[in-house]
Amino acid sequence: MVNVIDYVPGDTLLHRLNPVTKLGIAAAIIVATFLADTYPMLVGLLALTFALGAYSRSMGKLVSLLKLVVPLAVVMLLLQTVFVRGGGTVFAWATTEGFVTGGKACLRLLGVALPLILMLGVTRLNDLANACVEVLHVPYRYAFTFTTALRFVPVFGQEMNAIVEAQTARGVEYDTKNPIGKLRLMLPLCVPLLVGSVGKTDATALAAEQRGFYLRTRESSFKRYPMAARDAAALALCVALVAAGVLL
Repeated sequence: MVNVIDYVPGDTLLHRLNPVTKLGIAAAIIVATFLADTYPMLVGLLALTFALGAYSRSMGKLVSLLKLVVPLAVVMLLLQTVFVRGGGTVFAWATTEGFVTGGKACLRLLGVALPLILMLGVTRLNDLANACVEVLHVPYRYAFTFTTALRFVPVFGQEMNAIVEAQTARGVEYDTKNPIGKLRLMLPLCVPLLVGSVGKTDATALAAEQRGFYLRTRESSFKRYPMAARDAAALALCVALVAAGVLL
């Protein structure tokens, strides 16, 4: 399975942009998605995300994330059809206004989840942290905390898989189709996962302290992250995208 946090190497224009610019592109798409109120604009923003994913050869990440987000979007659609009662009845309890509102909510969910994962896929986490410190003047400890939390996501996933495999080898069946029964089986696994995560966090904090974590400043980074002309052009397009979200 493709890890949605892993970096996808490449030499595209999107890869060469400043990490702060990539973060700005993701933020612009997300803000425009929240501000847009028409189906053409919402679908267009989603299509733009997939076009950028295809261009940067990161489509596998988006497809993997869709497998997780689409079921949530379907549940959101059903909830909207239950609670939004305006318009004519389509069938049973569902109304036209419920479907319209639910469809927009689903597109917004997809439009918010995909861009950030896409930009993280074309950006090394070290570069993202250092660029935020240098360009945005974010304190290094906050940037380090954010990127370290992202690094721990796949680690926790691997540890959970190892715990499930160990329990399966002992005769526990996790392939049940009953969601409540599966939840009852998975909840006890959170205890060893939590204990292991605390140990890894302590080890990471100790290693960072021994390497002079508290001595790190904005000027101590070896690599520089200047903003180029292509970054200014990309940020200008971001502003236009947000403006389009307001108007459309």
